[in-house]
Amino acid sequence: MSKAFQQFLFGEDYLTAGIALAIAKGTTHGKISKKAREKIIGSRETVAKIVAKGEAVYGINTGFGPLCTTKISKEETAILQTNILKSHSVGVGDPISQEISKLMLILKVHSLAKGYSGINEKTLDRIIWHIENDAIPLVPAQGSVGASGDLAPLSHLFLPLIGLGKVNYLGTIMTTSELFNQTGLQPLELGPKEGLALINGTQFIAAHAIKVVDKFQSCLTQADIIGAMMIEALQGSVKPFFNELHALRPFKGSLHVAARIKSLLKDSEIMQDHINCERVQDPYSLRCIPQVHGASRNAWLHLKELVEVELNAVTDNPIIIDDQLTISGGNFHGQPLAMALDYACLAASEIGNISDRRIYLALEGNSPGIPKLLMEDTGINSGYMILQYTSAALASENKGLCFPSSADSIPTSLGQEDHVSMGSIGGRKALQVIQNVEKILAIELLTAAQAFEFRKPLKSGPLLEPIHREIRKKVAFAEKDRVFANDIAIAIEMIQDQMIVSVIDRVMNEKKQKLSTNYSNEFEVY
Repeated sequence: MSKAFQQFLFGEDYLTAGIALAIAKGTTHGKISKKAREKIIGSRETVAKIVAKGEAVYGINTGFGPLCTTKISKEETAILQTNILKSHSVGVGDPISQEISKLMLILKVHSLAKGYSGINEKTLDRIIWHIENDAIPLVPAQGSVGASGDLAPLSHLFLPLIGLGKVNYLGTIMTTSELFNQTGLQPLELGPKEGLALINGTQFIAAHAIKVVDKFQSCLTQADIIGAMMIEALQGSVKPFFNELHALRPFKGSLHVAARIKSLLKDSEIMQDHINCERVQDPYSLRCIPQVHGASRNAWLHLKELVEVELNAVTDNPIIIDDQLTISGGNFHGQPLAMALDYACLAASEIGNISDRRIYLALEGNSPGIPKLLMEDTGINSGYMILQYTSAALASENKGLCFPSSADSIPTSLGQEDHVSMGSIGGRKALQVIQNVEKILAIELLTAAQAFEFRKPLKSGPLLEPIHREIRKKVAFAEKDRVFANDIAIAIEMIQDQMIVSVIDRVMNEKKQKLSTNYSNEFEVY
């Protein structure tokens, strides 16, 4: 195992979405390196020099936002930094998930540890204590406009540093004062600029973007597998997945998806059974999977690339270069991620949209051997008809959520912040769409498995056949109506646990052990 996955050095190593999630899960340990500590101390000393000079520098000895011309005395700088956490803690709504709050802590430590923010070592050490001891602050979901940093959520995130706010400590929600009583911790006294450094940044947007990258990739991977199952069940053609076609329009996503589908369908008795059938071509929801899934995969890749830039960036303001140069700029503006999150939101919605079309297609009864509504005895039984109502409702809800948040801007801070990104809203919305897509894919998984039963005794190929067996361990074939909500709940859990991906991983590993490298590579789907 590489060093990056055993231990991560804040402020020095290159952070990815996967590593951030690993730190949040506790499988990777994050610490501040000696090199980073030297830079942190140097930046802190630079701030002390600026304070001693007495010259007005934004955020160090001035007010904030429209109060940037108000000079603050040396004696009042500590009060100023504490007050900014209090006054900016104006979030509303339900708390975000503990995982996202923890990711925010991780991202903030990494950014501040770069050594351009004038933060105190002990402040960063306290934040790391919260990460390592699962004392995760409660952060309301609403209140950020995604510019001048995610001010409100970050303020709530760091209230516990000064003894305020609430935390979820080892699964129990309590006030910070209760946490201090249990642990013996004391409130920190923030120095010049520290409060501003803590709340300026894009960590709320970026933490949501990490989850979007992670969950969207899972949906894309499983959508290809489930799509292949549906092609097989409905006996669609494999020709639309030939490389000869996609080489003529070589988008990365399309090439990748086409190769995966072709490998998933390899050596299937079901596919061989209709190789000389009279059907000329399939509906788009089968035939155009590489183009549609591939386009969404391109959007995911674009977001992933931008997220990694952001995770290793300094998004504080002002930036401390040295005691002669501080720069009040706009690195806190969320627009770079806001637009990409809106793109990813649309791309995820399309995965759900085409999945719903395949579900509908399976119910029509137009594929030879597949009964209408996927049940022999209909009339007194509705079969799988109403499951598609749910997928249609989810797909429609997603369409309504696809309006780009970044297309809007409402001036704040008395006009000082006259253009904002709304990336925080885009991040929350993209996650909501992806959660709906997981449910749609769960319904398609059930539908494809039900349709497959009517192809017996023919067998699927070596990759999909074990998936069908695994599904049947959890959800039985439906000969008559039952409470399908129970089946859907189980299938959603399968999607969230990536069960079908695990099955393929297991099969691939077994093949690589038993067979030659060349043969196993023919089945490679990742």
